[in-house]
Amino acid sequence: MAHYAVSFRRSAEKDLRKLDAAPRRRVLRSIDALVLNPRPVGCRKLYGSENAYRIRIGDYRVIYTVDDDILVVAIERVRHRREVYR
Repeated sequence: MAHYAVSFRRSAEKDLRKLDAAPRRRVLRSIDALVLNPRPVGCRKLYGSENAYRIRIGDYRVIYTVDDDILVVAIERVRHRREVYR
């Protein structure tokens, strides 16, 4: 099984830096797991996009895209659930 590379948009990096230490660790652990399985159990495909997904980590959501041709998971947003879809 091939491993995917993970890349972050600059805005997603900023979102991560804004999180407290404990939620940041949980989010990063979940993002690290995307390397082996970019579509884990519980992920949801977002409507209106061909390759955008979200994973739920407590009150936080990670929005990302998957490119199976070049094996890249691109993290788009990491925010609280009330802010992520705006």
